[in-house]
Amino acid sequence: MKKFIRGFGYAFNGLAHATKTQLNFRVHLVVALITVYTGYALRIATNEWLWIACCIALVLMSELFNTALEFLTDLVSPEYNKTAGHVKDMGAAAVVVAALFALITGLVIFLPKILLLIHAA
Repeated sequence: MKKFIRGFGYAFNGLAHATKTQLNFRVHLVVALITVYTGYALRIATNEWLWIACCIALVLMSELFNTALEFLTDLVSPEYNKTAGHVKDMGAAAVVVAALFALITGLVIFLPKILLLIHAA
């Protein structure tokens, strides 16, 4: 049981390290907070909250995986290496794919509600 609980400590250490050292992770956290506030303000439905939560988790996880991949790549290939560069580029591309999916999902959920507010004003 101690190992199990210790594992959570390692996970929180990883989150703390990413938050302290990675600008992109902090940006994603701020966007996630703005999204949650906007969802609350617009009173989105439960099923819409599930999509928002999945998008937030997907983007944050992809950023964490990308950061871990970059650290590992730098460890095993400290000098410039074309293949290592491709590995890093593909990790970054995964984050972009997740972020674009989240953006499209957010537009589908929020845009109609925002347009209704604009037209009602």
